[in-house]
Amino acid sequence: MAKNYPKPNDPADNVERLNKTIGNMEAAEEAMYFAEGKERAQIQAKNERRAESISDLKDEIAAENKSRHKKF
Repeated sequence: MAKNYPKPNDPADNVERLNKTIGNMEAAEEAMYFAEGKERAQIQAKNERRAESISDLKDEIAAENKSRHKKF
């Protein structure tokens, strides 16, 4: 049986991932207007996870920029 390994982190695509996550979050917020009950709760929960991911990505991008500036 083959082992599954996580994909390596590629900081080059962090800005693209951030923009995609923000776009997905905005689209989901628009979809909530038409959702009810369980579906609305699922969208809200997923957007909470997206908000955390956005914060983490912004921190990671800032750290990468800082390390590039200091040339580590």
